[in-house]
Amino acid sequence: MQSENRIFEDLVKMANGIAGTMAGMGREAEANAREKFKSWIGGFDFVSREEFEAVKAMAAAARDEVAALKAELAAQQDKGHVPTSYDVDGDGVEDQPAASAKKPRGKK
Repeated sequence: MQSENRIFEDLVKMANGIAGTMAGMGREAEANAREKFKSWIGGFDFVSREEFEAVKAMAAAARDEVAALKAELAAQQDKGHVPTSYDVDGDGVEDQPAASAKKPRGKK
């Protein structure tokens, strides 16, 4: 009778060992799959949520600034004070607007 209990105990230990091994293999396979997926996705030019939100805020600020500048220009035009030159690069020196360049024609 003692030998039957011993065989049963050994079978239970073996089953527990197999279950633990299978669970470990599952966790390892999941971790490897996650790592492969991250490396595959990393090959694309995706941006993080934080970077997207930062650029979105910058674009909104630029739109607001453009709207304010348009309003200021319209007010100046209404007063008859249309500027003839602009400080485009912000260095304190007024820059002349770019002349529309003619495109050179190629020979046919």
